[in-house]
Amino acid sequence: MQQGEAIAALIDWPGRLAAGLISDAILVSRTAGSGSGTAQFPGGELALVSGLPRSASEGATLRFEVTRAALSERGRGKLARARPSEKDVQSTPTLRQQLVFISSGLVAISDSIWEDIFAEAWHGEMAFSGGSLAVCPTPAMTLIDVDGTLPAAQLARAAAKAAAAAIRLLGLNGNLAIDFPTLPDKADRHAVDRTLADGLQGWPHERTAMNGFGLVQLVSRQHGPSLVARLHFDRAGAAARLLLRRAERVSDPGVLLLTMHPAVRSAIQPEWEAELARRTGRVLRWQTDPALALDGAFAQAVSA
Repeated sequence: MQQGEAIAALIDWPGRLAAGLISDAILVSRTAGSGSGTAQFPGGELALVSGLPRSASEGATLRFEVTRAALSERGRGKLARARPSEKDVQSTPTLRQQLVFISSGLVAISDSIWEDIFAEAWHGEMAFSGGSLAVCPTPAMTLIDVDGTLPAAQLARAAAKAAAAAIRLLGLNGNLAIDFPTLPDKADRHAVDRTLADGLQGWPHERTAMNGFGLVQLVSRQHGPSLVARLHFDRAGAAARLLLRRAERVSDPGVLLLTMHPAVRSAIQPEWEAELARRTGRVLRWQTDPALALDGAFAQAVSA
């Protein structure tokens, strides 16, 4: 948070390999004549590994550091990535540690602010004065499209400021492209470039200058799925997590009734149910409604 506004947000998505984890794993395959292969970590998840020493053979146990989490894409997925390490075994960095790395302005955000951030990531849309951004993850890159009613040069400058904020807030990383309005005047394009540079100070990346068609490309280290990608490629799982968070906030006494789309119910793991019952100290009751939107799940207290 800075001056009352959230500038960066992450969601805890346990159960998968994440960047920063250091663990021993079994080298299950190695590409002949190269330093790359595949390793299986203790939880069973596979990761692509590179930089293998010549002496490493299939079946050997080696220590690896995960450099990128697995990525989900439409119709396929990409395995996590890892490299050999001589460091001590280390568990996945906590959300606090990850956010401290992203920003020094670390404070807890309120539930209402989190719901707003979730909604923006869920819909892939962020509004700003005079326009909006549409954020769309694709296999090649994350695209940010600019739309609005302001004059083109003014809209592009406002969008540059909003896009820089969206990149930090939604954890966008890897290859990004921003499609601004076409600006024939070179001076207008330079003004947008400066605005974008100011907004991204301290965020490690490289970027192109705006071309004559209004396109800017940015490249940063890809450490894992952005918040938008998390919610885009696992809609039911994301909605399930949102429902559990909402359920924890119910203050009225009584049995806790959770109502949701059947797909959301299927995404809720038994250990999540047990943890919710432990945290709330309540009896839980589950009800499905196929007419509900995935993100329309709700919780309420009812009499036994």
